Formats: sequence, structure tokens, C-alpha cells
Amino acid sequence: QVQLVESGGGLVQAGDSLRLSCAASGRTSSIARWAWFRQTPGLEREFVATISRFGGTTSYADSVKGRFTISRNIVDNTSFLQMNTLKPEDTAVYYCAARPGGFNPVSTTYNYWGPGTRVTVSS
Repeated sequence: QVQLVESGGGLVQAGDSLRLSCAASGRTSSIARWAWFRQTPGLEREFVATISRFGGTTSYADSVKGRFTISRNIVDNTSFLQMNTLKPEDTAVYYCAARPGGFNPVSTTYNYWGPGTRVTVSS
């Protein structure tokens, strides 16, 4: 099993930046891909970004492309989401996820999830 814990959320103003972190523990050797999703009340969990553990191949949702950057530290088993030029519509609970397989933006294909960290962007 893999345990994930996010940190770094908070309340910011539009245009500000935040950096989310996700620390993994347990059977981290099973992680082939990290991802970040977000969710607002009444809506489905939305794909934000993903990165492969080896090679660092990334993919982003169109809504965050050019503003968000996903990265990972293989040694520390940590994933990061750098969020710049934040907008009120970025307000959500952000979840870190991981899976043994390859690229897939569908949340139900991810095996491991953190409890989430809340990001609120005021206008």
C-alpha cells in the first residue's frame, strides 16, 4: 500500500502563487505515475496534471496549461504542483494521486489518494 499526504493549500488572492506538495510513504516503488486532481462541491473530480515517475513526462488540463507546473522528486518520493497566476475558478480541494500504470486522466484509474488540501482564491 501507498499513503499520500498533501500540504501547501491555503487562501490567496487572484494572481498569487501556491505550491502544493505530496509526500508518499509505504510501497512507493509501485508508483509509476503521479497526478493532481481537484474537486469543487457538486462537481466531479477534475484532472489537473500528471507526471511519470521515470522520465518526467507531463500532461496538463487545458484550464491550467501555462500556469501550473507538476514535478516530482524520485529520491524523496514527493510530487509538487506549482500554481501561478491563480484565478478564483481554481478554488477547489486538490488531491494528490498515484498509480502503477501509465498515463490516464480518469480519476477512477488511480489506486492511491491523499486526503486533499483546500485552495481558495479570492477575487
